[in-house]
Amino acid sequence: MSADGTLFLRVDGRDVDHGAAAVMASDRGLGYGDGVFRTVLLRDGRVAAWPRHAQKLGIDLARLGLGPPDLPRIAADLAQLGARHPDCVVRITLTAGASVRGYRRARDTPLTTIVRATAIPAWPVDVAHHGIELRLCSLRLAEQPVLAGVKHLNRLEQVLARAEWDDERIPEGLTLDSAGHAICGTMSNLFILEAGRLATPDLTRCGVEGVQRSRILDWARRRGIPASVERLPLERVCAADGLILCNSVIGAWWVNRFHGRSYPRPAWHDELAADLERDD
Repeated sequence: MSADGTLFLRVDGRDVDHGAAAVMASDRGLGYGDGVFRTVLLRDGRVAAWPRHAQKLGIDLARLGLGPPDLPRIAADLAQLGARHPDCVVRITLTAGASVRGYRRARDTPLTTIVRATAIPAWPVDVAHHGIELRLCSLRLAEQPVLAGVKHLNRLEQVLARAEWDDERIPEGLTLDSAGHAICGTMSNLFILEAGRLATPDLTRCGVEGVQRSRILDWARRRGIPASVERLPLERVCAADGLILCNSVIGAWWVNRFHGRSYPRPAWHDELAADLERDD
């Protein structure tokens, strides 16, 4: 493992030494945040729900006006990674490639594909049994419908929001939009539980739409739990019967405390967590 925690690094299908330059200084991902990424969990050499992640990569690239991902190359990289490090966190980054100075993209520039793996983090508590404390972030997310839902490379809002606290016992913070509606965590999507139904924030104006969010919506519908996408004012989140946070690395965390209030563990939490570990 390198000093930055890297276990595995491949750029455009070739192994790269952890200490060597991985991309050109003129790469648009570095210069402008021009690209997208996915962060996934590799367990026993496989990524749960990989077809969904692959589809979302294509959708997000198209939203930025970029070409499709080289899925065979990424699959080969994941196979190589799985043989060496079957349990790890993987970030798959695709940038608009290298170009001359300026915002205008060069025509027909190939995408840069980066696959980097790090160790699975050790969370501060047994979150499955104890839940986590969620804090409210001061930073408000800016509205930009053109980019809403896309996991693009400019994540400065999330960086600044996460810099608001250092307490390692609190692993996540909730961000709001300028009108005070809940949007998502710094690294997760949010669900609230109300009278036996689930609701998750509307992300048509800002926020990141994660694959795990869509999986939970599908899981709820299969199980007969009403689930909807709505605008959720902070007051409604605080008054909910329960809160769930999700992403493809943590699975689904239940929140035991937020904004001065305690929340119980949802009765179906273990079933949901187990189902999210399976392919679909």
